[in-house]
Amino acid sequence: MMNSLKQTVRALFTLYGRHYPRVIVYMLQSTEYQVGPYLRWYWRTQDFSRVMYRRQLVETRAARWLRLALITGITLQLACAVLLIVLWRTNGLVAGDLFGLALIVSYPVVWAHLITIPLLLGRELIAKPKERALIEQSTRTFANHAGIRIAVAGSYGKTSMKELLLTVLSAGSKKVAATPANKNVAISHAVFARKLDGDEDILIIEYGEGAPGDVARFARTTQPTHAIITGLAPAHLDKYKTLDAAGKDIFSLAEYLGGKNAYVNAESPAIKPFLKPAYETYGVNGALGWKAKNIKLTPTTTSFELTKGTRRLKLTSGLLGAHQVGPLSLAAALALEFGLTERQVTQGVAATVPFEHRMQPYQLSGAWIIDDTYNGNIEGVRVGTELLAALPAKRKLYITPGLVEQGKETKAIHIRMGELIATAKPDVVILMANSAAPYIRHGLEQAHYDGEVRVEHEPLDFYTNLDQHVAAGDIVLMQNDWTDNYA
Repeated sequence: MMNSLKQTVRALFTLYGRHYPRVIVYMLQSTEYQVGPYLRWYWRTQDFSRVMYRRQLVETRAARWLRLALITGITLQLACAVLLIVLWRTNGLVAGDLFGLALIVSYPVVWAHLITIPLLLGRELIAKPKERALIEQSTRTFANHAGIRIAVAGSYGKTSMKELLLTVLSAGSKKVAATPANKNVAISHAVFARKLDGDEDILIIEYGEGAPGDVARFARTTQPTHAIITGLAPAHLDKYKTLDAAGKDIFSLAEYLGGKNAYVNAESPAIKPFLKPAYETYGVNGALGWKAKNIKLTPTTTSFELTKGTRRLKLTSGLLGAHQVGPLSLAAALALEFGLTERQVTQGVAATVPFEHRMQPYQLSGAWIIDDTYNGNIEGVRVGTELLAALPAKRKLYITPGLVEQGKETKAIHIRMGELIATAKPDVVILMANSAAPYIRHGLEQAHYDGEVRVEHEPLDFYTNLDQHVAAGDIVLMQNDWTDNYA
């Protein structure tokens, strides 16, 4: 009882600490300045000293201005409170003490909410009208563009597919442009369109999927000529509610093209109900009539052969895992169809490397770390654990905080995740202390995993000092991310 009271008092006083404004801005930044998610996180937080324990505030210009606004507002409120107490006491009004005290006590909650007003006003009065105008302009730009327009959609693998297409197709004389990084929503497409020269031969446009109708809307705006669907897995189920709803939205892209020039990842099990005869498929066996064989994996490369009749290409990529053979095969086959030579395709594939935090290998203290922390779905876990199982090592470690935005499937998906991890037989499994950890452990136990399981209570400290937990000869797979706004 006494410990519980102490914890409550300690948590209460974190509202009045000097780092409180920084924490509020961090919470806003982590929720991408979306007021709803920020407020939900704020009201379920009991101890604000425990908020920034997975990562730190990125000191952007917006973050600095918001923190300054908070500090200024809080200072003014406290000054007003003191002034009121002094003035009212001078006039013999006891109520002034109570009102002034209320102003002093309430300032953390008051300013945590007041800071959202400029965000809401700016969004509704400035940002949204500008965005609508830009999107309307981009619709005309895409409609008038003479180049091939390849749209890439799916629950996972979109950015990697877009980047490898950009690399391979750029190996020839074609002028190729692609949406940057993981900028994959309507306003990102509009900004991309605004920067086009108009003489590009090929455009590659990544589609995100945050809520029902997104993909169909993106297709109407960007008007693609080709579509690639990279896979379907539980993701964003807080908005889509069911995997079927997500699948219908993603496959609205193929329907926009009437099934023509639509290429679908056949290795994604959840995709099967959506497949149609008109769709072309790609996978570990190849793509567009090209057969893949003799696959070889290392911690830094994936090598294989593509054959079609008497033609043969020997390809080596910096992308990791057998699951990359399908996307690479499709990129190579499309490049040949678009007029690149076999030599150019081979050079293009050789230049492909992992995108940041997507199966990205690096060495640390003699160990190979495979950073797949951007991954956020069970299919990514499946291919990651398959890679970990296939690579030789003195010791294998698997590190994860679990998956977010899994909706009502959270428990079942994390139990399945534990089972997949167990099949890779890592020597050590390291989990982060959160709501997903018990379910993952349950899955490990169901699969009779007999290795070591650790639970880390200080994720930021653990990742910062990862070199203290690995040794020469280790292979370490780090999968998924879990930001502070998830419990």
